[in-house]
Amino acid sequence: MDIPSFSGKAKSLSAANKLYLKKLKAKKVRNLDDVFHTAHEEVFEKVDCLTCANCCKTTSPIFYQKDIERVAKRLRMKPYDFTEKYLRIDGDNDYVLKQAPCPFLGDDNYCSVYEDRPNACREYPHTNRKNMYQVLDLTYKNTFVCPAVLQIVEEVKKVIGW
Repeated sequence: MDIPSFSGKAKSLSAANKLYLKKLKAKKVRNLDDVFHTAHEEVFEKVDCLTCANCCKTTSPIFYQKDIERVAKRLRMKPYDFTEKYLRIDGDNDYVLKQAPCPFLGDDNYCSVYEDRPNACREYPHTNRKNMYQVLDLTYKNTFVCPAVLQIVEEVKKVIGW
């Protein structure tokens, strides 16, 4: 994955995507979930996240208590020790990683805690969720992080139009 090229494309489409997703949110298109889910499936048939891992390199998931407990257990640590070593509280009062890239991301883009990863990682990039109109602001933000999300939004534009 050519991240600089992707970043340039995401920036050039930024204003149009922001306006488009804002319109989608306002209109509450009835089949929006189906359109997103179909685009998600089609894009991820062709995309291998292991060639990119930009999400793991640049952003942090939110860690909820269950996530903290699960990953700490995987690492054979006490939740408190895990929190002290790896997490900080962000401006929204959520636990997030102290650093990027993720300390659990290997040089080969594999996750060392994959089976026990946080729920936010499991659900990323959130383009196959129910009630997509509720996460369109997040989808817009993710067009700058994930090449697949940018592609999914472009596919949705082709189907729904405007």
